[in-house]
Parts: sequence; C-alpha cells; structure tokens
Amino acid sequence: MTENSMIKLNVYSEMINEELKKFAAEKPALRENICEAMDYSLTAGGKRLRPILMLEFCRMCGGNASGLMKTACSIELIHTFSLIHDDLPCMDDDDYRRGKPSCHKAYGEATALLAGDALNTLAFEAIADAATEGVISAQTAIMLVSVLAKAVGVNGMIGGQIIDLGAEGREISIEELDLLQAHKTGALIEAACVMGVILAGDFEKIPAAADYAQALGRAFQIVDDILDVTGSFEELGKPIGSDAEQHKSTYVTALGIEGAQKEADRLTEQALLILEQFDDNEFLRDLTEYLLHRRS
Repeated sequence: MTENSMIKLNVYSEMINEELKKFAAEKPALRENICEAMDYSLTAGGKRLRPILMLEFCRMCGGNASGLMKTACSIELIHTFSLIHDDLPCMDDDDYRRGKPSCHKAYGEATALLAGDALNTLAFEAIADAATEGVISAQTAIMLVSVLAKAVGVNGMIGGQIIDLGAEGREISIEELDLLQAHKTGALIEAACVMGVILAGDFEKIPAAADYAQALGRAFQIVDDILDVTGSFEELGKPIGSDAEQHKSTYVTALGIEGAQKEADRLTEQALLILEQFDDNEFLRDLTEYLLHRRS
C-alpha cells in the first residue's frame, strides 16, 4: 500500500473509531451493563472495512461523504452485532475476539445476546436519524434500510450463518461453500458498497459495486481461512485452528493452502478489474491488494 493510501486508511479508521465511541457513550440508569458491553465490542478494534467501503464508493461515484460518518457507522454496528453473536457458545463458541475475551466471556451470555440485539437496532436508528437531521433524504434512508435489512436477514448474513451451522461435521462442495460465504461474509460487504453508491445517487453503478463486493468478499474469506491455519494468536487476536476443531469445511480444506491462495489471487484480480469502472479508484485498489496480503 502506498504511503498516501496508508495515511488515508488511518485517517478513516480514526474518524470511524471516534464516531463509534458516541453510540454507547450514554449509560442510562439500570442499563449501564449492556451499554458497557456494546462499547466493549465496538471499541475493541478492527479494520473498519465496511464503513470505509461505503464512504469510498460514495466518493468515487461523485457523492459528498462529508457528514455521513454516522450513516457509514451503521454497517459497523451490524458487523459488531454479528461478531458478538457468532462468538456465542450456541454458534461458533469462540472465547476471544481481537485479542480480548469475547463479549459473552466478559459480560455473560445473556448480556452479550442483548448487546448484539441492541447494536442491530441502533444501526437502523442511525440511518433514520440521518434523515430526520436532514443529512440524507427520506427516500435515500428507505433505500439504505432496505439494502441493509436484506443483507442481514435470511437471504444474507443470518442465512449464511444457518448454512454454516448445518455444514458442521460434514464435507460440503465448493459450490455450497461459495453460497455460504456469499451470504455470511459477502452480503454485508456488498451492502456497504451498494449503500455508498446509493448515497451518491449514481444508481447505474450499483451492479458493478455489487460485483466488486462479492469478489472482494470471497477473497477476504479465503484469506481468513488461510490465516486460521497459518496465522498466530498474536496476529489474529483469537486462537487459530478453530475451523478444524469444529470440523468446518473451508476453502483450505476444499482447495489446500496453495489452491486457496491462487483462488484468492484470482478473485482479487477480478475485483481490481471491476474497479476500473470507477474514477479516482487508487485508494480502493491499494486497499483491495492490501487485504489479500494481510496477516490479521
């Protein structure tokens, strides 16, 4: 990644982190515990990839991203909710996330469950507030809510999770694996990109943004699968080998490490090719390549 792109990435991350701190800042009486749990997970770190994608697609499509930070953070609220729930014993049963005890280990399962639910609803509240405050139009807010709700539901992230749970302990085909990851990982990344285009009002670019996101999402998941075998706790902030322990089919089990890396390379090239349809894409090109070679 070029120096300018790294600076921009850090600026984006800092701005998003500052905005996220505001969402659980107020701790009403008798509800302090759940607000602390929300804040604990929101501020635990992370790439902030999804809000960055939303803001960048808005900018590349001619929109003004100024004042849209709260709207962009709506998708990070959803992502954080999904991580809290994914870590629960009834789901992936992970005790660590981003180098810290998972939310349910720090606050208990019931509070973690409710914290995730609260972040889910807060995301849609953030979009509605943007319309109420005149930052975006009511029509734009309706479109954003529709895209985000579909990405979260049974035809998106939640649908991917149920496919994932049903696949535990059995070998699945590469086609099933693609379907699983297109829903569980790809849907929210696609929503981020499409929402950015909607914010800019350049609706003709929605198909290209969606295609880019699906290629990026699959490449991102493949790299995750590789890192679960080759990474370390220090790099990932969570124990490695959890997929193997839970007998999950991954791109590594399906293709081997070398084959999985080749597929990630191919999908990254596909994503970069799609980006050529967008002007002023240097930062996103750098970010796309950076994600392919990440170690966390």
